[in-house]
Amino acid sequence: MRYLIRLSYDGASFCGWQIQNGAPTIQEALQHALSLLLKEEISITGAGRTDSGVNAVGYAASFDAPEVAAPDTAGFVCKLNAILPRSVKVHSITPAPADFNARFLAVRREYTYFIHRRKDPFIDRFSYLYTFPLDVGAMNEAAAAILGKHDFSCFEKTGSNNKTSICTVTQAQWRTYTPSHISVMGYPGEEGDYLYFRISADRFLRNMVRAVVGTLLEVGRGRRSVESVADLIGRGTRSDAGESVPGHALFLSGVDY
Repeated sequence: MRYLIRLSYDGASFCGWQIQNGAPTIQEALQHALSLLLKEEISITGAGRTDSGVNAVGYAASFDAPEVAAPDTAGFVCKLNAILPRSVKVHSITPAPADFNARFLAVRREYTYFIHRRKDPFIDRFSYLYTFPLDVGAMNEAAAAILGKHDFSCFEKTGSNNKTSICTVTQAQWRTYTPSHISVMGYPGEEGDYLYFRISADRFLRNMVRAVVGTLLEVGRGRRSVESVADLIGRGTRSDAGESVPGHALFLSGVDY
């Protein structure tokens, strides 16, 4: 019987989602915990790779288990969470169609990247400190060029072996927000100190989001023009794009089927 599992994780202590020899990964931790509970080897298919240190909220994966030992109660999820590291939380396990595949049937994926403009010890773990002056309006103008169906190889990590670099982006926007430690506890902060970038697409290339964010930050600093982003997508290479930003501030924040 096939199941859909939804989970969230702090990626700081993992080398990404996908199993690697000699390195801790979320997939390995989850398969180990499921195999212990179900008393047989379980293999999991994830919605996609996340890089080392990258986090996820509402990540989706699928796996098969015999019906006689199938997870069918909230108690199973509770036991699973007790085995998993504290940095991994399973939210639900639900029956899925026999042909369901968490990777290939996903129609939309969403990533969110957080930055803060001033030193803040309460958010630094999941946000990138970036103190340069930024023109957020220009960053959003440039982000509009990313929308639509394009070849995004200019943002793809060198050496990737994807069959195609074409993706369809449906959302790409910067917004300001107020963290809870400011709104609830009155931590000193100013409007515009905290930003997040949200991007949605049918698929993403390896390192694509971090390269997009790095490029748009260059636009915000005035080191790259708004118009240059469209030119970059049209005929640029990875070396023409901006540097990749750190992974600790990136979240896979949604997967839809």
